[in-house]
This record gives sequence, C-alpha cells and structure tokens, in this order.
Amino acid sequence: VQQAAPALIPLGAAELRYCSPTPRSRATGTALGYAPLVQPALRDCDMGRWRGLTLAEVAALEPAAVDAWLTDARTAPHGGEPLLAFITRIGNWLDTRPAEDCDIVAVAEPSVVRAALVYALKAPPATYWNVDVRPLSTVTLAGRPGLWHLQLDAALR
Repeated sequence: VQQAAPALIPLGAAELRYCSPTPRSRATGTALGYAPLVQPALRDCDMGRWRGLTLAEVAALEPAAVDAWLTDARTAPHGGEPLLAFITRIGNWLDTRPAEDCDIVAVAEPSVVRAALVYALKAPPATYWNVDVRPLSTVTLAGRPGLWHLQLDAALR
C-alpha cells in the first residue's frame, strides 16, 4: 500500500468513499486516508461450503460441482451465492450511486471489481472469468444507472 499510495491518495478527493466490509479493504482505504464508509453490498461472493478453500482444493474434492459452477452462472453447488446473483448484487449497488457529477471511490476485493465490470459493460457472466484485477488496481466507471462506460487513463497527459 505504501508504494502505491502516491498514485492512489488523490482518489481520496472523491466526494463519496466506500469500501467492502473485508478487513483488507477497510485497512487499505484507511491507509490511503480515505476514511471509507463500509458497504455490506460490496462483500465478496458467498462461496458457501467452499469458503476458505482454493479452487484447486475444491476441484479435487468436487470436480463435477466446480465444472458446473464455472460454466453456469446460475448455479451454486457450494450452497452460497450463484455468480449471476453476485454480479447482479454488485450492479444494483453501482446503479444506486448518485449519478450526476459526483466522484466516488470504492475499495473492494478483486472479485467485486470484476463483477462491477461485467455488469457495467453488459457482458455475459462468463466474462467474469476472463478479467484479471490485480491488488491496488484502479478502474474507472463513468455514467449513470443502466449506462456505464469503462474509462482507461492515458499514460501521457
């Protein structure tokens, strides 16, 4: 966080600063001086009985269930939240943010950012598996409910 701080601290000027309820997201937001408001809706996907296990561990225990989960966004063989429901939950949160001239920062888990991107771009749920969000990455979504755009910053200004 300390190495990334110079690039990320300016984001703290946003009028609204949120974070997911995880200790990691709260600590990151606080370390950057954001004083973020915890948003329960930004929690990670509920993985049910798979919580705390790696994908490799689950695949060794329940290979057919993992295959079903990876190929059908409506299923939840782990007893938790289906991927489609997770993406929808994050999208609903996104769509309830103020739409007019209000900068917002949200510090969240990579999975939450992936879900927000899939929702905002109206991409098929399977796209979720093709998005790589590295820790301390920044993603900019602009727009309003139902009409979001991904903005990429130029290296040179």
